[in-house]
Amino acid sequence: MPELCRDCMTLPEGETRCPSCHSPRIVSHPELFDLTIAHMDCDAFYASVEKRDNPALADKPVIIGGGRRGVVSTACYIARIRGVRSAMPMFQALRLCPDAVVIRPRMSRYVEVSRAIRAMMDELTPVVEPLSLDEAFMDLSGTQKLHGAPPAVMLARLVRRMRDELGITGSIGLSHNKFLAKVASDLDKPRGFSVIGRAETAAFLHDRPVRMIWGVGQATQQALERAGIRTFADLLRWERKDLGARFGAMGDRLYFLARGQDRRRVSSRVPMKSISKETTFFEDTGDAGILDGHLWRLSEKVSDRAKARDLAGRVVTLKLKRADHRVITRRHALRDATQLAERIYREAAGLFAPLAGNGPFRLIGVGISDLLDASRADLSGDLLDPDAEKRSRAERARDRIRRKFGPEAIVKGRALR
Repeated sequence: MPELCRDCMTLPEGETRCPSCHSPRIVSHPELFDLTIAHMDCDAFYASVEKRDNPALADKPVIIGGGRRGVVSTACYIARIRGVRSAMPMFQALRLCPDAVVIRPRMSRYVEVSRAIRAMMDELTPVVEPLSLDEAFMDLSGTQKLHGAPPAVMLARLVRRMRDELGITGSIGLSHNKFLAKVASDLDKPRGFSVIGRAETAAFLHDRPVRMIWGVGQATQQALERAGIRTFADLLRWERKDLGARFGAMGDRLYFLARGQDRRRVSSRVPMKSISKETTFFEDTGDAGILDGHLWRLSEKVSDRAKARDLAGRVVTLKLKRADHRVITRRHALRDATQLAERIYREAAGLFAPLAGNGPFRLIGVGISDLLDASRADLSGDLLDPDAEKRSRAERARDRIRRKFGPEAIVKGRALR
């Protein structure tokens, strides 16, 4: 049975502890040194960066998010043990974990660390497909001759290097396709290393819930349950044409995933098509003040991510989900692209105004699309809004102050709603 010590890279044989370093962190699997498709997912990334930058937070519960009426972006594992989850209202999170340290997101800092991790992955393989700042697929096919070690060893070295050089931990999923690699990376977090081989795929999936499929959200899960589909075994009872007739393109995808088949290639050339952020409320709300506060915070987050990637968008999108799960989407094309939070917010607020009476809502989201290089953004100004240029200069100045003194240095009043 192929085995690997994840701490010192020794290859033990049938040992429960590594004979070299005595670590119990040994991964063993019949296909360990044959599989080449991996998914790396950082552990509580934003919170880990904050703890690394401020060692006094090491043993404290940390929540990344907005004010008391905001929502949780992410939380460290100490806070998660107390029940704190992403997208949870902040007041509920603080009720579960009153001693938590709440920190507003520092996107520019997270992007900086993400780029350092990406550089490490690029040294392993040229085929890296990022999904977000803290996770990516890698195809290590054909790299064993280059590195003199199988992909599993190189992946263990990657997460050890991330820990030693950047102070960030990550979990690895290793398999024979993207779907299963992503599933595997979530099986043993934090600091996990899980393998799903070809021979065990059918048995592994058989009794698992279909909600583990990436992209199956609450609405899709409910639609599947109405059709009597809760597990992969339930999916296997359906013919491909019947799934397609019932669920459209998703049905075809479900047919193949039920059999552990995923033909998508890992690609390093997947262009970013949009930048968006949304939040689901713990309780449906139609309160105009609360919704406006969320619009601003979401616009700021979209703007931060666009600025970090030197991108801008020519289309602003508003997404709403009503209490009856009906989704409402509105878009507006701009005369020139923008990456400014103030402009994104004003466009989103304008799209929301005629829909405000359609609540209560369970979800609200803001995004930009039709992306291009930021050097071509916010060039023409707005003849109908003489204060637009003044607001643009103020926002750029605010960004500089925040980079120097931290994200709390300047906070708009509407962010506190």
